[in-house]
Amino acid sequence: MFQSKINAAFWVTLFISPVCLGQQDRPIGDDEGIPVVSWEDAESVVGRQAFVVGKVVRVGHAQRVHFLNFDQRRRDVFSVVIFGDNLENFQPSLESLYEGKLIRIRGNVSRYRDIPQIVATSPAQIEVINSLPKFSTPVQRSPRSARQGEVKVASLNLLNLFDHEDDPYRADETTKPKPRRELTQLANRILQIDADILALQEVESRGYLQRFVDVFLPQAGYQHVVHLEGNDNRGIDVALLSRLPVGRVSTYQHLRYSDAGGRRRRLNRDLLTVEIMPEKGRRFEVWVVHLKSNSGGREAAEPVRLAEVGQIRRIYDQTLLAHPDARILLCGDFNDTLDSKTMTILMGSSQAALQTLVADKDRSQVTYNRGQYQSMIDFILASPAMAESFVPDSYEILPGTVKSSGSDHNPVSARFRLSP
Repeated sequence: MFQSKINAAFWVTLFISPVCLGQQDRPIGDDEGIPVVSWEDAESVVGRQAFVVGKVVRVGHAQRVHFLNFDQRRRDVFSVVIFGDNLENFQPSLESLYEGKLIRIRGNVSRYRDIPQIVATSPAQIEVINSLPKFSTPVQRSPRSARQGEVKVASLNLLNLFDHEDDPYRADETTKPKPRRELTQLANRILQIDADILALQEVESRGYLQRFVDVFLPQAGYQHVVHLEGNDNRGIDVALLSRLPVGRVSTYQHLRYSDAGGRRRRLNRDLLTVEIMPEKGRRFEVWVVHLKSNSGGREAAEPVRLAEVGQIRRIYDQTLLAHPDARILLCGDFNDTLDSKTMTILMGSSQAALQTLVADKDRSQVTYNRGQYQSMIDFILASPAMAESFVPDSYEILPGTVKSSGSDHNPVSARFRLSP
């Protein structure tokens, strides 16, 4: 009986939330999941939001740039940078505010000439503290594949992974932050899929996706968070999580083309192409898409999708012309079914045709799980060379609902051999 209670408590802790039940429907907290590191360890958090702690030993000035330094002798170490345009925000002076004091600064850790730094624009970023806080470095995620000699690739539309911040350059005001309950459901879903590479749709920002991984998926092994801003006016982008090393990343955000009516267009979101570089095995690319939806009616949406897939197909054909053995997976939310004109054009019929991998017996399953529009519109398509590595019968669709999984899309996944 006692053991049963322990097991029950364990599973409640694991599957409900990393915080107490009273906070279950709250999105990620302002400081939650943000690492706290010493200035000497700032290199470990480059490219992400972090709290960096240290004693300011010297304030430096160089024309219109000012510095908070943590080492008297070395300039090739972490520093806080304040540009001249923002200096008036720090009154009465940087020296009186911070010199000789222990501080904790929050910001995005970037590099300048390969040296980590945080750019401070306001005193609100910097807190003078009395003692060293508890450090919480990011979880070290080792590159791994749970399947010997194979890689599992999946695709999932996250249904509005938005934070509570208003982006002044996007029309995101009408999209509410995803409730904590749904964030937890999504995380459980991702853990259940256990993919090595996860193509994602409807992500607002890299920063919030990184926070989601840090808070809800710290042990999932996703070393690499890939996201580039796309074209969607509401701010929903495509992205990718990877346990395996990532190489070249490309965006087609700025591509311009004409549709059948001569109207100049661009991809509604983006075509994100990511090179995956296994330590043991052949390299391959994952292309992530999210085509125009039918929200305004199919009659208006289909011409937009057709123009999009025409361009994606052209890019794909050019790639295979230069590299006939290119190993490519095209993943995402295509917002159309296999028998549609959209998918017919995209897949093609030549020797370079993209292959669906979906078994005939599974084509009645759904990936869009909402109401009367339930259908299969999410896919993993493979180039001929990549299709040769497909593990038979490994293509899966994990059923669910918005209420049970936090998304109106069901994830699709497939496994591929890494070696010939």
